Amino acid sequence: MRPPTIVDPALLRQYGAETGRHSHDHAQVLFGLEGNLDMEVEGHAAYVDGTCGLVVPAGATHSYQAERGARVFVLDCDPDAGTDRLRRFALPPGWRSRLISREVLLAALGEAPTLAPRRRIDLDALSACIDADLARAWTVADLARLCHLSPQRLRARFAEAYGISPLEFVRSRRLDRAERLLRQGWTLEAVALQVGYACASALSAAIRRERNTGARELRRTPQALRES
Repeated sequence: MRPPTIVDPALLRQYGAETGRHSHDHAQVLFGLEGNLDMEVEGHAAYVDGTCGLVVPAGATHSYQAERGARVFVLDCDPDAGTDRLRRFALPPGWRSRLISREVLLAALGEAPTLAPRRRIDLDALSACIDADLARAWTVADLARLCHLSPQRLRARFAEAYGISPLEFVRSRRLDRAERLLRQGWTLEAVALQVGYACASALSAAIRRERNTGARELRRTPQALRES
């Protein structure tokens, strides 16, 4: 999955270690992009990840923690009828494909239905399992078991949040690793073996199709990397 193009980079925030409890005179609307951001809002447990967003009302005391880091779009808003209560909402399909600006996020909030409580997908943990065995012939059933969901529910959640299938997510992780290894000078044949492609030509075709580049362009020298 390619990250969205950000018109206003000030909207994107990186979260890490735990912060102390605090509040704001304005409301905040958080749109999850990467990682898991665990929150406590007025004594209620909440979270933001790549499948959902969260409205934090003005004056609500809250804290957050992201053990592995999280990237979140944060929109500071005047209190109004759309931001006057704590709620977690579904991110509209395809919203990441738009240029991310304040206007886009406000429009997305207006389109977004409130989410009922449901089992959380720990995308960080899922990614770690996939990355630890990229050569495995992953199936949707395998991924669903890791998330404690049915295959049908997992497909629906991925389509809702990302507009892709679980196996497309696996392919994205494989190609991310392949790009990194090729830039380190690995041969295409060795990389294909590491990331689960049957042969070098299959990996080369996937990189060209999905990333619009080629192995030769990626396999640059360390000196070239330092100068780029």
